[in-house]
Amino acid sequence: MDNVRTRKIKAFEDLTIADDFMFGAVMSEENNLKPLLEYILDIKIKSISYPERQKVIDVNYDSKGIRLDVYCEDDKNTVYSVEMQVANKGNLPKRIRYYHDMIDLNIFDKGEDYESLQKSFVIFICCFDAFGKDRYMYTFKRQCQEDSSVFLGDDAVSIVLNSKGTVGEINEELKGALKYIDGEQPTSEYANRLNKSVENVKANEKWRRDYMTMNMKIKEENKVTDLTRIISTLKRLHGYVDEQLLIESLDLNEEKMNEILSLLDKYPKKDEWELAEMILYK
Repeated sequence: MDNVRTRKIKAFEDLTIADDFMFGAVMSEENNLKPLLEYILDIKIKSISYPERQKVIDVNYDSKGIRLDVYCEDDKNTVYSVEMQVANKGNLPKRIRYYHDMIDLNIFDKGEDYESLQKSFVIFICCFDAFGKDRYMYTFKRQCQEDSSVFLGDDAVSIVLNSKGTVGEINEELKGALKYIDGEQPTSEYANRLNKSVENVKANEKWRRDYMTMNMKIKEENKVTDLTRIISTLKRLHGYVDEQLLIESLDLNEEKMNEILSLLDKYPKKDEWELAEMILYK
């Protein structure tokens, strides 16, 4: 569980289009998402649907899962996962690979075979330049290294947008939207539409309640996460470091530390997350 980080909670009024919740809420409307896909791909889409609409705003609090900001299909059975990425964690290529895998597994879960795999686009909108070339857009398809004219043809396309880009030709409405996502005032028709949608979400009590509910779950998860770190530290250092020093450094009292140590002795095969939940929800 060492890779689990405490999630920071932002006030609802302070949310912007770049925040996952707000982006998912705004893009849950077809008249916002459909033109975004058309601008990115330079195509016309007749209609889109949300076969798993709950994934627009739902959060998977199991640390081993992922959340999809926006997941939809168009009228030609093409699947799109559109994700917002504010911080550069240095693992974007692997995240894209994982998202493609999750889309395919979702199809296989329905009992389909390989031939039924749909064309899929994983699109990350980033508030940073992931590849250092200042491009607005980076598009990736699997290509033969020995002959660049040969493509794998697996119908999996990955696109990374850079809100700070300056290089490359892209749709002007898309460019305006990227600048708006980057924190600038809206200057294009589409960016103004997105801004209006953000205002509408903030004025909607249902969205506010959804966000509050989500944050309550996040707070609960944060408690578990913090306790897993304490348990992990005690597991590694107890018996090697002065006990009083451990109590002070971990902000524990002696009773709580003894409770944790007792559980470690009693359940040596349980991981930190399981032990933390046993302590918090006993």
